[in-house]
Amino acid sequence: MKTKIILFIAINLILINLTGCIEEENQTDKATKLIEKSNEFIGYLAEEDFQTSFSYFNDELKNALPLEDFKNTWNIISNTYGEIVSVVNSSYSYEDSYDIVRLNCTLDKDYIILLRLIFDNDEKISGFWADEFKPINNYISPKYTDVDSYTEYEITIGTEWELPATISIPNGEGIFPAIILVHGSGPNDRDETVGPNKPFKDIAGGLATKGFIILRYDKRTIVYSEELADDKNFTPKEEVIDDEIEAVKILQKYEEVDKSNIYILGHSFGAMIAPRIVSFNDNISGFILLASPARPLEDLIYNQTKYLAEIDGDIDENEQVAIDSINKSREKIKNLNISDNETVLSIYKAYWDYLNKYDQVEETDNLDLPLLLCQGKRDYQVTYEDDFSIWNKTLVDNTNVNLKTYENLNHLFISGEGPPTNIEYMTPGHVSEDLINDIYNWINEMI
Repeated sequence: MKTKIILFIAINLILINLTGCIEEENQTDKATKLIEKSNEFIGYLAEEDFQTSFSYFNDELKNALPLEDFKNTWNIISNTYGEIVSVVNSSYSYEDSYDIVRLNCTLDKDYIILLRLIFDNDEKISGFWADEFKPINNYISPKYTDVDSYTEYEITIGTEWELPATISIPNGEGIFPAIILVHGSGPNDRDETVGPNKPFKDIAGGLATKGFIILRYDKRTIVYSEELADDKNFTPKEEVIDDEIEAVKILQKYEEVDKSNIYILGHSFGAMIAPRIVSFNDNISGFILLASPARPLEDLIYNQTKYLAEIDGDIDENEQVAIDSINKSREKIKNLNISDNETVLSIYKAYWDYLNKYDQVEETDNLDLPLLLCQGKRDYQVTYEDDFSIWNKTLVDNTNVNLKTYENLNHLFISGEGPPTNIEYMTPGHVSEDLINDIYNWINEMI
């Protein structure tokens, strides 16, 4: 079975639009009937009787999602999150002329999956979505974290765009160095949660234990996703930079913060934008880049997709179509051949225009500030071969820069073995203690 991003992205399977009117009937009876039918469908799916569960689809969905694709996609879900154990609850709703049944199911790898089934007038499934995966187990702190050595406070940063945040302050008197964490791309929470993993929570706990104040917050794109969805003028400035500047202002109000030792720590896309944040702010003492792209974002997206398609040694027809499509989008971005109302890779022109004019390597090279740049060698998203080599070539002679690599760490700076894939992000782990110690030692040497 192929465990690839092309199908993994397709977990939100397919919704076929319905036409025509819904006949009037007793909603209670209908709800009962469709919930029973949904539970039957889930039962066959849990038994891996794909042929029978497939028979619950209407013709349009069968054509859009053939049996083999349905089977392969569900196998990816079950291999990643676990087999269905039970249906915790079911609910019916009638929304925008659709009959919808939602089911919360427990999986045997300690996950809950929220499934959404849409039924047509003949009580056949016309849409089948996996809306959400949630780990059942609560977060367990890594061994290097002593939760009794610091206190966490819930605060808010920003004024126009208020964002929930957590500040971790070491217990005891004195002033402490402070670090602001900058998320990767997309809508991220303050812990930078990926499946069961919480890299920023690991980093915050590990460094607060060692005597640093850590500020992390929910990203604007997760708190205000609906308000920003159609904003054609949205750029990395609004996504990242403005809120980081607000975070610095908040830190400066705390008497526990050593104002001469405030640092920015960016991960992935956050690391890519961190040099611009630093160049806009005179109150930063140094910055840390974790898995920082040296290449343009559109190139990373293309190469990540291609890597995951090739990982089993074979690129099938659907994967090649996806690769070719992203390559076309990549060319449009590079030439900025995009209309103002058009999205490319789900992003409007203004965003790509901003990135086209931004060179993170050049901007970093022009900064006269201490920098710690860290790279995992098992990272397939931001790679040692393509990205770190550019950073190394550019910065190796810069006495302000400390370059670190880690043999077994992936993009989340969690240890692993073998060829890296997106699937391993669903395995619980913790940010390497080596990284925590290196950050601590690097800052300590400058204090």
